[in-house]
Amino acid sequence: MYYLGIDLGGTNISAGLVEENGNIIAKNSTPTMNGRQASDILDDMADLCKKLLEENNIDIKDVKSLGVGLPGLLDKKKGVLVYANNLNFDGINVVEEMKKRIGLPVYIENDANCAAIGETTCGAAYGDKNVIYVTLGTGVGAGIILNGKVFDGSFGGGGEAGHMVIVADGEMCTCGRKGCWEAYASANALRREGRIGAAKYPTSRIFQKVDGDIRLIDAKTVFDAADEGDEVALDIVHRYQIYVAIGLVNLVNIFQPEAVVIGGGICARGSKLIDPIIEILNTRVYGGELKTKIAIATLGNDAGIVGAAMLGKK
Repeated sequence: MYYLGIDLGGTNISAGLVEENGNIIAKNSTPTMNGRQASDILDDMADLCKKLLEENNIDIKDVKSLGVGLPGLLDKKKGVLVYANNLNFDGINVVEEMKKRIGLPVYIENDANCAAIGETTCGAAYGDKNVIYVTLGTGVGAGIILNGKVFDGSFGGGGEAGHMVIVADGEMCTCGRKGCWEAYASANALRREGRIGAAKYPTSRIFQKVDGDIRLIDAKTVFDAADEGDEVALDIVHRYQIYVAIGLVNLVNIFQPEAVVIGGGICARGSKLIDPIIEILNTRVYGGELKTKIAIATLGNDAGIVGAAMLGKK
């Protein structure tokens, strides 16, 4: 049997056709184009799945289920995405809507939880029972696996670590609060700081790399400028790593997991990103000794697809 998995993000919708062991045999994606009506995005999700089946000559009868990873607060019993601050999906019954479009049993889970499931199924935390997956992307999400099971609290919203406050009265977050981890550790945060830095220091490499059009600056621009030794970019990256580490220290101190797996597009930097963060953790974690393994997600952006697909595997 096969499984379909969808990872709905603020930037892209990704879908994959997955085998029993978590191996992706085919995948596809399309831009989310945030701000559209939920019905249009749901149509795109279904079209991606149908295209995968057609292109790989798979009969839908050979597919056991569809799993969907969603950002935000879910009511899994009802199949509803209750609240998503980055999408116009509040109150949408994703399970029923996707059943209408695809004709399969449908399961939903928080997107970061899906990535955590993926990494424990066949990724960087394979075999571990207590794992925290943190995704550094458009926002900051966290999936928590305790004793081999997803922890989502009593009301479906447990694990929203991106919205713990790390700076009192700090930067405004998309959730409406100030000082959230997401407002400091996301790709959007790096973009914001890069644009501020470039505007303040027009001689910086950040400014030069976009020919003075600061609207073009993104996280990659900042990292690339730092790699070239630009002092402004290096300072931004260093402060960013401190903010990432502060959130990780909080999580490690609370849960003491076997592993923390870090995913998201920013992790393409590998050891350049992680090694300084581990150094900070070693100086700040409670007890003074970091026992938790800190690893980069081995499934990359596929973790969410694999985890979503595995939702229907019993």
